[in-house]
Order: sequence, then structure tokens, then C-alpha cells
Amino acid sequence: MNITLIVVAVVSAVVGGVITLIVMKAGQKSKSARIIQEAEAEAEMIKKDKILQAKEKFLQLKSEHERFINEKNSKISQAENRLKQKEASISQKIEELNRKKKEVDVIKDNLSTQINIVEKKSEELEKMHKTQVEQLESISGLSVEDAKAQLIESLKAEAKTEAMSYINEIMDEAKMTANKESKRIVIQTIQRVASEYAVENSVTVFHIDNDDIKGRIIGREGRNIRALEAATGVEIIVDDTPEAIILSAFDPVRREIARLALHQLVTDGRIHPARIEEVVAKTQKMVEDEIIETGKRTAIDLGIHGLHPELIRLIGKMKYRSSYGQNLLQHSREVANLAAIMASELGLNPRVAKRAGLLHDIGKVPDDEPELPHAILGMNLATKYKEKPDVCNAIGAHHDEVEMNTLIAPIIQVCDAISGARPGARREVVESYIKRLKDLEDLALSYPGVLKTYAIQAGRELRVIVGSEKITDTEAETLSFDISKKIQDEMTYPGQIKITVIRETRAINYAK
Repeated sequence: MNITLIVVAVVSAVVGGVITLIVMKAGQKSKSARIIQEAEAEAEMIKKDKILQAKEKFLQLKSEHERFINEKNSKISQAENRLKQKEASISQKIEELNRKKKEVDVIKDNLSTQINIVEKKSEELEKMHKTQVEQLESISGLSVEDAKAQLIESLKAEAKTEAMSYINEIMDEAKMTANKESKRIVIQTIQRVASEYAVENSVTVFHIDNDDIKGRIIGREGRNIRALEAATGVEIIVDDTPEAIILSAFDPVRREIARLALHQLVTDGRIHPARIEEVVAKTQKMVEDEIIETGKRTAIDLGIHGLHPELIRLIGKMKYRSSYGQNLLQHSREVANLAAIMASELGLNPRVAKRAGLLHDIGKVPDDEPELPHAILGMNLATKYKEKPDVCNAIGAHHDEVEMNTLIAPIIQVCDAISGARPGARREVVESYIKRLKDLEDLALSYPGVLKTYAIQAGRELRVIVGSEKITDTEAETLSFDISKKIQDEMTYPGQIKITVIRETRAINYAK
């Protein structure tokens, strides 16, 4: 019984396991089928999405391609339209040219016909003219050449008078039109730059407190004064002039060194040859430093940069030089300012003009004094120290020593003349001034019919008085023109000279 139960139990267990296994396998198959089915459905959906995306991409590319093709077609159409328009325009122009060519040919034919007619008429007129001339010669008894000579003689005086009047009108008109702007620029430039002038001599007066110091300056047997003269190169004149000693030398730098050294010696009280040499050496060094400082300050004041140190030293040295009594440094500064203003008015470079104006008289203060005109020497110095060709040419040409190659050169020449011609700027030798006026009067007196001449306004105007019975009004105009031409050809003078011919007629009667 127990064994049967055990067997039944075992068999039941085995059958239950088999059934469970079968059920489990059936469930797994069902689940796998379901997973496969779901995967297939998902794959189908992905496939459909990809197909849709591919179709959308294709449609997009197709639309872009169609748009690109449309744009290309539009551009090609526009280019074809432009070409058609150009072809139409060219065809129209060709037709117009052909039409004008035909018109020109017609005009040419007409001109040829007219020229032939004119030539025929000219031949007829020439024949008629010859016939009339022959008739006139037979009537008057004069040949053509004789008649021309008489006609020329009769018209010569009238033609000369009319020519003089015409010349005067042209000259007056030219002065009014051509000089108007130049006068404005020159006058404005002169007014904008004003400076004072200190007249310098070749002597310097050294003032002392009392005459006892003169003996100490002279020293025992004159040894102090000899030592001072040897050290400075200046002649020291000690005379009876009260409380004054005269320092004489043509070199103003040496005079200044002597004056400063003498002032220091008199102030210190120790005056002997060794002390004199020491003080003169120190003073010379101080003056040289002051010269360089003056040159630098001048360049800075004028806004000029990049000058060579040697040129700066020469500019400072101009402080102690003068030209016709005019301080050379003040003159050069004024020329620089005048040139800059005038260059600006004329639309040129004012910096170059100012540089050339400052350096234009640099040849007057060299160290070795070679025998060359100061303009040429200044040009050589400027070239040596690497100045621009425009500046070098302006320096060399401001007295016409070399040819002017730039527009700056005549400006420097004019401004130099303006600065030197200011009233009181320079001292002119009285004898040469009187001689110039006398030559001016004598030149006018050399003409026939002139009674008296007067040079007035410092030689800027010449009054010529002629006899009314010897010279007519027309001849007076001719005389004024002839005198002006002769003055221009034979004399040297600043500015311009006005020639006034005066012809006076007086009718005098007496009531008795």
C-alpha cells in the first residue's frame, strides 16, 4: 500500500513536472512570438518614417534645385535682354553714323562747290583790283609803292599816339588786376609781422663807476690792457671820456666776450694777466653756450625741428651780427615769419618757407669766412648739413646768385627785401643815396625839351617839367614812357619809380 502510494506520488510528481514544463515552453513561445511581432511592427514604423524623411529630403532638394535653375534662367534672360538692348543701341548708332556720314558728304560737296565759286570770284576781284589800281596810278601819277609810303608817313604819328595810349591802358589794367592780390598779400604779411631793430656799431661802450678803475684796467706799464687785448682780440680804448671805456672790434662776438669779461674783472676787483686769461676763457665758454641756447630757443619759437646742431649754433651766432645796422637774427626771424605767412596765402608749404627764411642769411656767420657770396656759402652749408633741396635753392637764389628752381625761392627773396626795406630797419650810406637821386634827375634832364627835374619821396617819384612850346601833350606821354624804360635798363633801385611829366601852358596879360 505504501509502495503504491509512493509510486503514485512519484508518477504524479513526474506528470506534474512534465505538464509544468510543457506549459512553460508554450508560454515562452507565445512571448517570443509577441516580441517578434512587436519588433516587426516597430521596424515597419521605422521604415515608414525613413521613407517619409527621404521623400521630404528629396522634395526639399528638388525645390532648391528648381529655385537655383529659375535664378540661373532669370539671370540668363536678363543678360539676353541687355545684349538685345545693346545690339539695338549699337544698330541705332550705326544708322545715325551712316546718316551723319551722308550729311557730311553732302556738306562736303556743297563746300567744294562754294570754294570753287569763291575762287572764281576771288580771281574776278583780283582782276578788278588790278584794273582799279592801274586806273588810280594813271589818274594820280603815283605808283603803288609811292602811295603806300605816303600813307605810312601820314599814319605813323597817329599810329604811334594810339599805340602809346593803348600801352598805357594795358599797363594800368595790368596793375589794377595783377597787383591787387599781390599787394593784399604783401601788405597783410607786413602788418602781421612787426619787430623792433637795434642799431649796432663796431664799438661797444663799457661804463664804469669812477675813473680810478681805468688805471687798474691799464695795469702797471699797460700789462693788464695788453693781456686783455691779446686774450679777446678786441682793441680797448681808454681815453678822457668820463666813466667809459670803448671796446672796438668788427667781430661783435669778440666785443661781447670782452665786455662780459671786463665786467666780471671790475666786479671781482682782481685784475692781473693770469686772472684775465682765466676770466676770458670762462666768458668765452659762457658765450658759446649762450649762442647754442639762443639757436635752440629760436628754432623752438619758430616751430622748426630737425636742424643740425651746427646750423643751430650758427643761428645763435647771428644774434651778435648785423647787416646795414639791422640785427641779423631779428632779420632772419622776421623773414621766416613773413615767408610762412606769404606761403600760406599762396597755398604753399609754410614750414619749408619758414625754414628757408630762417636760414637764408646763414652764410653771413661762418667760422672760416671763405671768399664766396654769403648766399652761395649759406647754400653750401645747408647742403652739407642735409637740408632739403627746396631750402638750399631758396638760400642760394635770394640774391640771384643761382637760378630759382622752386616757388619758395622768390618768396624768400621778396620777404628779405620787405624786411630790409622797413623804415628805420637799415642804414643806407648818405652819399650813395644822394648820388642815386642825382643820377635819376640827370637821366631825365638828358632828354630834349626838359626844363627841370625833381626826385621826390626818397627817389620813388620823379617829376619832369617840360616846355610847353617844345613838347606837345602827346609827346609828353611818349617822354614819360621813354624815361621809365631807360631807368629800368640803366639804373638799380628798390621798389618802383613813378615818372610824372608836367607840361604847363600859361597865358599872362597885364591890365594897365
